[in-house]
Amino acid sequence: MKRILIIEDDLSLANGIVLALKDSEFTFVQAQDLHSAWQETEKSVFDLIILDINLPDGNGLDFLKELRRHSAVPVIILTANDLETDVVTGLELGADDYITKPFSLMILRARVAARLRSAAPIPVDPILIDDFSFSFAKMEFCKNNIPIELSKTEQKLLRILIENRGHSLTRSQLVDAIWTDGAEYVDENALSVTVKRLRDKLEDTPSSPVYIKTIYGIGYTWSVR
Repeated sequence: MKRILIIEDDLSLANGIVLALKDSEFTFVQAQDLHSAWQETEKSVFDLIILDINLPDGNGLDFLKELRRHSAVPVIILTANDLETDVVTGLELGADDYITKPFSLMILRARVAARLRSAAPIPVDPILIDDFSFSFAKMEFCKNNIPIELSKTEQKLLRILIENRGHSLTRSQLVDAIWTDGAEYVDENALSVTVKRLRDKLEDTPSSPVYIKTIYGIGYTWSVR
């Protein structure tokens, strides 16, 4: 299921985009200002962001610039700003595409599909990192060629950390990605317990982890050495 964040203050336009892109494989979250957009990105991991520039509480380009410090999520700018300098600035700041209003919903749908295709990671199985071999397809996990048994929850945690290695993931993002059904009812301690169990199985010294690092006040990351 692909998650798309639409940051657009025109509610009718945002709803129209949802209808145009409606697909069984997409879920949508809407934010009408930058403040709520930041709240949403802190809570969840998104596969694509559709971003307006002119928002009630600031400039979408400032949001994009800050976002690119820690995230490579595909971003399509959707705005009335149609000057060549605006387009160049948006792309230089890290936008993956730039569409000006008014626009064709059919073209938007095609651009979204193209961005999601290009952002999809090339499946590599097994994933080899140092002494580890992780095959999520076969559910086979080894360290120094010695099999490691992981629970389904530990596999989910490992996978999201590996797929985002080098990037900090908030506790909320991890909970949302791991416990996809009824995540709001997950005990706060569940993530900490799962992290500890995974460290115990993967790290040489779990109390001083080399790979699964705690980012204090934020969450966790798989460290790239």
